[in-house]
Order: sequence, then C-alpha cells, then structure tokens
Amino acid sequence: MGSPEFIVNLRKKIGHDPLWLPGVRGVVFDDVGRVLLGQRSDTGGWALITGILDPGEEPGPGMLREIFEETAVVARIEHLMGVAAVGPVTFPNGDVCDFLNVEFICRYVSGTARVNDDESLAVAWFAIEDLPPLRPGHIGCIERALAYDGEPHFQR
Repeated sequence: MGSPEFIVNLRKKIGHDPLWLPGVRGVVFDDVGRVLLGQRSDTGGWALITGILDPGEEPGPGMLREIFEETAVVARIEHLMGVAAVGPVTFPNGDVCDFLNVEFICRYVSGTARVNDDESLAVAWFAIEDLPPLRPGHIGCIERALAYDGEPHFQR
C-alpha cells in the first residue's frame, strides 16, 4: 500500500521535511495470548500493526482497516489503551515524521494471518516469550497491553 496519496502529494511540496501525522498502533491478541506482528518491508524489522489515518478517518475504524489491509485478519477493538507522541522517525527514503498514535488493544475475530499488501515481508503470531527483536516503543506498548487496568496511558 505504501504512503497514502495525501502524503505523497504533501511530500512533492515539502520534500523530506518533518510531518506531524495521526497514526494508530494495535496490540492484536489471539485466543491463546499470542501477538500479531508484521515484518516491515521498509526496514526489515518486526513491528506491531500500525498505520496512518486518512484525512477525516476515525481512529477505531482506521485501526481495524490497517489490521485487515496488512494481515488479512479481522479484529475487534477491546480497549482504547492510550495516546502517545512518537518520533521523530526517519524512514529509509529520508522522510521524517512525528506521529500522534492512538493505541488500541485488539482481539482476533477471523481470518488467516498472511501478508496482505506490500508493507510487510511476513506476518505471524508470536507468543509473548518468543517475540522477535522489536523497537522499544513497540515492546512498551505490548507491556502496557498486558498490564492494562482500564487507566488510559498518556504522558502526564
């Protein structure tokens, strides 16, 4: 899928300069407690399912759209876990972004996890004790999901 068209158009005007973008990040659990991860095609690293919201898109439906687009998994949102500023992130092509991420705990509903677009090299379920190397922010998000007590997480 790559960058949304509105970002491609913005990049034509501003080049690689920093962008502030609305994003979503989900910790998707299956019925045995495994976490759904994707191996990113841009960096090769494993990551939670994330995405950029389209202009005017609500975060919850946007999260579910991203999960399905990237993994072919249908999920439901269990909890709005928190909000976090992430970045700056410099992508391999030189683009710089900061994200306001809305973080969700999601539950598997149906589908077979697989690569469903060009954003991932692989998609898989991982037991918590067998997670591949992840960026610290993604590990922290999983830890918050595992310990979630109903209190929203945000910088105070």
